[in-house]
Amino acid sequence: MAEADLQTFTSIMDALVRISSNMKSMERELQCPVCKEMVKQPIILPCQHSVCLLCASEVLVQNGYPAPDLPPEPKSPASTPNTRSPRQARRPAPKVDRIDRVLRPGYGTYPGRRRKEGPPPAMLFPCPPCGREVELGEKGLADCLRNLTLERIVERYRHTVSLGTVAVMCQFCKPPQSLEATKGCADCRSNFCNECFKLYHPWGTPRAQHEHVQPTLNFRPKVLTCPEHDQERLHFYCKSCQRLLCPLCKLRRVHAGHKVTPIAQACQALKEKITKGINYILANQETVQAQITQLENAITQTEMNSASAKEQLTQCVRELGAALAERQGVLTQALEAARHRRGEALSAQVTERQSLLEHAGLLAFSQELLKETDPPCFVQAARLTHNRLVKAIENLQCFSLSADPSFRHFQMDISRELKLLTSLDFIQAPLAPVIDTQRTLAYDQLFLCWRLPQDSAPAWHFSVEFRRREGRPGSVWGGVRGSGGVAGSGGGHWGWQRLEEVGGTSTVIERLEMDSVYVLRVRGCNKAGFGEYSEEVYLHTPPAPVLNFYLDSRWGLHSDRLVVSKEQRCARSVPGLSLLQAADRALTSCHLTSDLLVGDVAITQGRHYWACSVEPGSYLVKVGVGLETKLQEWFHLPQDMASPRYDPDSGHDSGAEDAMDSPPPFSFLTIGMGKVLLPQGTHSHNNCPSNATSPREPTSNPNNNNSHPTPPPAVTAPLPPRLGVCLDFEKGRVTFYDAHSLRPLWEGPVDCSAPVCPAFCFIGGGALQLQDLVANRTTEQPPSRRVTIQSRVTNLNN
Repeated sequence: MAEADLQTFTSIMDALVRISSNMKSMERELQCPVCKEMVKQPIILPCQHSVCLLCASEVLVQNGYPAPDLPPEPKSPASTPNTRSPRQARRPAPKVDRIDRVLRPGYGTYPGRRRKEGPPPAMLFPCPPCGREVELGEKGLADCLRNLTLERIVERYRHTVSLGTVAVMCQFCKPPQSLEATKGCADCRSNFCNECFKLYHPWGTPRAQHEHVQPTLNFRPKVLTCPEHDQERLHFYCKSCQRLLCPLCKLRRVHAGHKVTPIAQACQALKEKITKGINYILANQETVQAQITQLENAITQTEMNSASAKEQLTQCVRELGAALAERQGVLTQALEAARHRRGEALSAQVTERQSLLEHAGLLAFSQELLKETDPPCFVQAARLTHNRLVKAIENLQCFSLSADPSFRHFQMDISRELKLLTSLDFIQAPLAPVIDTQRTLAYDQLFLCWRLPQDSAPAWHFSVEFRRREGRPGSVWGGVRGSGGVAGSGGGHWGWQRLEEVGGTSTVIERLEMDSVYVLRVRGCNKAGFGEYSEEVYLHTPPAPVLNFYLDSRWGLHSDRLVVSKEQRCARSVPGLSLLQAADRALTSCHLTSDLLVGDVAITQGRHYWACSVEPGSYLVKVGVGLETKLQEWFHLPQDMASPRYDPDSGHDSGAEDAMDSPPPFSFLTIGMGKVLLPQGTHSHNNCPSNATSPREPTSNPNNNNSHPTPPPAVTAPLPPRLGVCLDFEKGRVTFYDAHSLRPLWEGPVDCSAPVCPAFCFIGGGALQLQDLVANRTTEQPPSRRVTIQSRVTNLNN
């Protein structure tokens, strides 16, 4: 029996501890974020957080706003027991809402007409949970509704955990015999004992119908009313504004077109959502417990790893100290050796000078030598002494120290080392790379280029992530996203794909879908781990397969005016001798020569895309497509020239070329002096050099009296860095793009009854270069590993 009692007692204590822990966790939900205590008269801010009314007013005053007018909180029905008798209490008390309306500023009579004032500035309240300022509106706290639900929860919580240990006394008992209150009246907003409640709420009177509640020191209104329209209950909820509305507010023009629902329907829908959320969390308690265990393990690992890092830090500093001490010993030995050598040299010089004194050394010996009377002996002994005296005289006349006593060369400059030591820090992950949007492009493949900021730590390798953006491709054009969002956020269900361990600062991404928008980001990695992601970049892939071709130099190429590079990817036109000779006729007529270049391929089916860049200083350059036969005819080229560009059996019937509504045989976009001419018409006839003559004559003689229809007006646009051309052979349409952003510039028809080839026309000086394939770029870095990043939800479903 003792063991059973002990087990029962233990289970009871565990249950009490668990209940206490749950209550403590719930208590955090009921605290005011300003005073960190239980909320009193909470109001709901526009950000949906609740704070005490008094705390909110104090915060506004601290921020320089005038003190708001707080609503009165009466302590009795109308008066105190000392000034009122039970008989007088039977008289109906004035309604509290009426008193509030009278006391509210802005109501009442005034001696004259009030001068109309402008609307006061909106108040900004610094919300602690949000960490930002929220706008309260013109009326300030008066526009904020009171959170009656939270007050009821706090009241029930206090009675549950017995926090209301302070007895609530009856407000109508005489002070010597004051009893503890047992009931509270929501209409009278007062607390009563049993006897006083019966006395002030007699049967058969309207007061007997008052609502009684638990004793409390904080009475609240029975229902919510509109803060703008007195005594109007809130019967509607605006989903667009997320605000409660009264019938009068619903009629306002502000809510016209908004989705407004009855409050009961909104309440039921919100309750269902909350119930569904609670059920989901309750059904995943094992997951919650597993995550708590994981977090606790992470805390343990944090403590262990921090201790290990601290020990490593101490070891590194100790090694630095040992290295400094060792270096100090080496430098001290070198200093002592220099001091010894210089001291010996200076001591020898002192000894030499001391011998030159009058009664010592060399002079004394020389004086004794002069006393010798035998000439042969004197000469034999005096030669060496004479040489020593000559040398001493020279040293005396040209005196200098044999060693430098200053030791200037042994001073140390440790400014660089001090700078390194003061900047000594833990290893940092690389900063967010900066993607070079000028070099990054999407062509046959996607070429991505980036760089690290100057103050960034070096990166061992990079991780490139990309995903296809869901939605219409034309909704986002190329460029960097302006706002910095959460990595991996955005519309679309496409998962991120990653290129791991990318060396260098560029990479090539293959096997991408055409006419799609891809989101790309990069981050670096070193010993400290991965750094931050770069800003996301949106790239639009070409709308059709890329057509690779070269410039055909055998078609009517004038070598004196047109030069094609060795690779046949670039062409330059320079005014030659023919134009110089035609300058004599410049005063009598307008004569310009045009040179044609075509691609060495012809298109007989499908959709194809290519891009080129035109030098901004070019005079006139035309880029487009045309029928091969018509180009040969109009540019006076021989018809029997062998052409290897297409299969003669193309399968297309060109018998309908003479129809009146037939599409034009060629379509060009004119570029000149850094501008692009965009015709307003839907047909490319207006974009051709001439409707009735050869493209060799773009301008007619002013003396010609033949009348031509006036072409529709055209507009100009800045020349993009690269110009894209997309030909749909089946539909007979050609579209010109800004190849950098894949933004369409102009679209027009073209005759595709026969093989069509890319064409370029030069009038005056200019240069053009075809876009090189990304696949032809040489990459020295090893191929990176390509993986697909799957979300946790996908893993759970699988």
